[in-house]
Amino acid sequence: MAETDSTPMTLGTRPIGRLLIQYSVPAIIASVATSLYNIVDSIFIGRGVGAMAIAGLAITFPLMNLVIAFCTLIAVGGATISSIFLGQKNISRATDVVNNVALLCLIHSVIFGGLTLIFLDKILLFFGATPETLPYAREFMTVILYGTPISYIFIGLNNIMRATGYPKKAMISALLSVLVNVILAPIFIFVFDWGIRGAATATMCGQSVACVWVLHHFLSRKSFVHLQWKARWLTGSIIKRIYAIGLSPFLMNVCACIVVIFINKALLDYGGTGGNLAVGAYGILNRTSMFFVMIVFGVTQGMQPILGFNYGAGQWLRVRRTLTIGICLGVAITTVGWLICELMPGAVSSLFTTDNVLIAMADRGARIFFIFYPLVGCQIVIQNFFQSVGKPQISIFLSLTRQLIFLIPFLIFLPRHFGIDGVWASMAGSDCIAFILAIVTLIFMMRREQKKIGSHLNKNI
Repeated sequence: MAETDSTPMTLGTRPIGRLLIQYSVPAIIASVATSLYNIVDSIFIGRGVGAMAIAGLAITFPLMNLVIAFCTLIAVGGATISSIFLGQKNISRATDVVNNVALLCLIHSVIFGGLTLIFLDKILLFFGATPETLPYAREFMTVILYGTPISYIFIGLNNIMRATGYPKKAMISALLSVLVNVILAPIFIFVFDWGIRGAATATMCGQSVACVWVLHHFLSRKSFVHLQWKARWLTGSIIKRIYAIGLSPFLMNVCACIVVIFINKALLDYGGTGGNLAVGAYGILNRTSMFFVMIVFGVTQGMQPILGFNYGAGQWLRVRRTLTIGICLGVAITTVGWLICELMPGAVSSLFTTDNVLIAMADRGARIFFIFYPLVGCQIVIQNFFQSVGKPQISIFLSLTRQLIFLIPFLIFLPRHFGIDGVWASMAGSDCIAFILAIVTLIFMMRREQKKIGSHLNKNI
């Protein structure tokens, strides 16, 4: 097939800067839209239902992380492998990946969604729900879990769409989901008086519209890589590689789930009578933090096909340049978040609620929580770099350090001495140490790759 601007083969020839604009800008726009939806959704819930509903929503965060984990296990692994196959100009194998991802998403959603619905109350109580917050958390998650087949197919195939040369169409699908959601959420919450269930219903309506858009793309023969009924649907070798590479974001989300359980427990234990509101304060900080993290993820999503293609094609200099630009962008994004949250935390938290006690808790937490936040952008880019070039073990290790290995000990010891402030400090300290380790790991890997290139050149002389 001839190389044109509309095919992914340009990933190996066009200037890196232009490619990053082409792939990252649509991904960033989609990520910003998704993050804004999460924030606006929380604002609607906080102002339309109440402060306790914000706390109930925060209780669902670990379960939502698990929902996302079983989806990204397939979506990210499939996107990375399809990019590598295209870099090797193996279009038939890339097509097999699309078929496998679609079917695996459906299987995962039915098994995970069904089992979770059966044990939903027990799971939410384990995650820190109290009699005051359980009804809100249950009502929200019931709607979300019934819609997991739609969510999984949409997210899984949307990642493949971006990786196979259609970043703008992937952006449009995300924007469709957000637009429908933002329009319907206030209607369901304020007009229909559906409460937190209205927010969840609006979410699923948005994802349903986006899922139709994505399926239309992959069912069209005009798409560069599309679903083919005669291609392979469940291939052992492909499934093994999908799980191997997707294991890093999977574990990252599982770790986030575990950590939020520890955070919620610490806030409830050391928050006294205001424990539920302390959990709500964390919900505000988490939503704010994720806004900027999602923008960084937009950068890494744009980098992924460029890194995967050029690594598969053996173009190491293009890989290094992509990584360098990505790190600079990641740090710039989280630095902006740091400035906003350190200089005017009250303006941020007051968007979510009118409860003065909750605002005060969130303000104090933000000043500690975001101390080392500029470093987070660099750590995320490096972690996703190893995932994109097919080195999932390193990526998994780096994700574990930030979200589990360093954070859990801090959460056990610091709150004993500093109370709730110790909870916020635990997250800041973990960010700092994980950043240092990511830099050291990257330098070591770069030197090793440079030696391989030098050895290869010497053999050819």
